[in-house]
Amino acid sequence: MTDARGGGPGLCPTLLYADARAAVRQLTEGLGFRELSLHEGEDGTVAYAELTQGGGVVMLGSRDAGRGAFAEAMRHAGPAGVYVVVEDVDAHHARAVEHGVEILTAPADQDYGSRDYMARDLEGNVWSFGTYAPEVPA
Repeated sequence: MTDARGGGPGLCPTLLYADARAAVRQLTEGLGFRELSLHEGEDGTVAYAELTQGGGVVMLGSRDAGRGAFAEAMRHAGPAGVYVVVEDVDAHHARAVEHGVEILTAPADQDYGSRDYMARDLEGNVWSFGTYAPEVPA
């Protein structure tokens, strides 16, 4: 999904972590995301980071770094589930296993035509990786 102004994604999950630096490391090294930006607070916490995979972006930061309305709303939020489209599920899964990521389900073919698997990050968020790519009408 791209923004109506063109170029960027129109939907970006935003997650806060107690240890955002460890989350960035796990998501990039273990789950194949690419770091677009990382901004530190004065105390060395991750104030804001953007990671990308495929055409999507996930925004994340340290749970206690923000002091605004979003940080307050997220203070007691539970884990999230995020689905990411990947071309080669088995290779992606192998990389995750190699980096010690907790795997919840092994790669499997689904009735609706996708091949996918699920993993859990260091702070309980569930990440699904699969070949199914929703079609969005123009």
